[in-house]
Amino acid sequence: MDIILHLLKLIQQLYQQNCFLINFICKYIPLKQWAFDDSHSPKYQKFKIDELPRIISYEQDWKWNDLIPYYEKRYGKTIKPMFRRTECDIPDDCTCPTCNAPKPYLSWNDGKKKQQIRCKVCLNLHSPSQDNRFSKSNKLRCPHCSNILVPKKNRKHFVVHKCINPKCPYYLHNLKKVDKKDLAEDYGKNKYKLHYIYREFLIDFFKMDLNSLPKNASSLKFSKFDQNILGLCLSYKINLGLSLRKTAQALNDIHGIKISHQQLANYLKTAAICIKPFVDNYNYDVGNVFTADETYIKIRGIKGYIWFIMDAISRSIIGYQISNNRGVGPCIMSMRMALKHLKELPEKFKFIADGYSAYPLAAQQFFVQSKGKIKFDITQVIGLTNDDEVSKEFRPYKQMIERLNRTYKASYRPTNGFHNIDGANYDLALWVAYYNFLRPHQHNKYNVLNNVEMLSTASNMPGKWQLLIYLGQQTIKQLSQAEGSNCS
Repeated sequence: MDIILHLLKLIQQLYQQNCFLINFICKYIPLKQWAFDDSHSPKYQKFKIDELPRIISYEQDWKWNDLIPYYEKRYGKTIKPMFRRTECDIPDDCTCPTCNAPKPYLSWNDGKKKQQIRCKVCLNLHSPSQDNRFSKSNKLRCPHCSNILVPKKNRKHFVVHKCINPKCPYYLHNLKKVDKKDLAEDYGKNKYKLHYIYREFLIDFFKMDLNSLPKNASSLKFSKFDQNILGLCLSYKINLGLSLRKTAQALNDIHGIKISHQQLANYLKTAAICIKPFVDNYNYDVGNVFTADETYIKIRGIKGYIWFIMDAISRSIIGYQISNNRGVGPCIMSMRMALKHLKELPEKFKFIADGYSAYPLAAQQFFVQSKGKIKFDITQVIGLTNDDEVSKEFRPYKQMIERLNRTYKASYRPTNGFHNIDGANYDLALWVAYYNFLRPHQHNKYNVLNNVEMLSTASNMPGKWQLLIYLGQQTIKQLSQAEGSNCS
């Protein structure tokens, strides 16, 4: 027993020493950055997306003509119109905003003031003015303090709502993390995002058409040339990355084919419209890791943006979009293209991107649109160096998508920019088709990423482009037949 007591005391002493050493290290010795520690810094608050607000709905499914028979059946009580001793000055077109009861069931609740109306059917009180608490179908409240959010900024596609409660626990928590020197400066708080913010989108990006190509195009009924010339045009322009004028010059110098660069552009536009449905609706063998990034291009000297989403296992491009802005809308559109290849989200699904706030905001909109069925987090790799555990683990995936950007830029650079966004769209559609189905890749032992049996029968590249156009035409027929059956 003496030995056991001695050992217990020794254990207690060692435990106290360990606690003292841990406290000493945490207090006086700086440690390396732990995983996700940088995300808690107030400097990175602007890149964070707050959680969804509380939504209070005032909509009621039951109307007054449904409630009256229900009360009579349930309670044996008949609700009759108001008995009035004097003439009522309530407007004739006034109805209850909750149950839509007409004027005979309404009365003034505050006597001579006449600022509040009571409904006899649902017993709700409301103001006679149109601007009352029921004028909106729902209201947004802060999830931390339940304060009503105030619309602060009107952007092009969304409205920024903000919690202005100075006693909000979310605001006070963020305020404690700010350096006191910054707070002492004029407008020092404005350097950081401290209040709760929610963006309400005014455009439904989930109902927009994913096809970004123009509807007008020239016909494939050749009067002067044939489909072999079209295959040569695609091979020189897309495979070798030549400009339109250099492609026309190469056809003239090598093959003796005289074709203008404008006619060449018309052929490429038509080929893109035929090939894009096959590329977008192909059954890709995707994994559980997606990586995304955006890069800029020039359209008539003005910056445009290309959004890429790649499957990290097969390296196939499964989502792409061109936009004239860097907003959330094109990010949602490219995510829709990528996620439609999944029947359901895998258990260990990872979506890797940089620190841009559009990606977590788009993921939040997927959660709202699907009513909680589609839920995934965005793993953000911030910076260029591996200063945290997240960067060390997921940096290779980020490098994949960055290498894809450089590969596309190498083919885009000889064009010196695009004349319009239609030209950028069809050029991107053809390049993605070449990257996914025709280009040999070193990491895949110089084989194509997606092996299509029909394409392997062609002996040269112009023949493969012709077969790819044929596959696109067949896909268009199948899609039109499916739409026709759905309509019938």
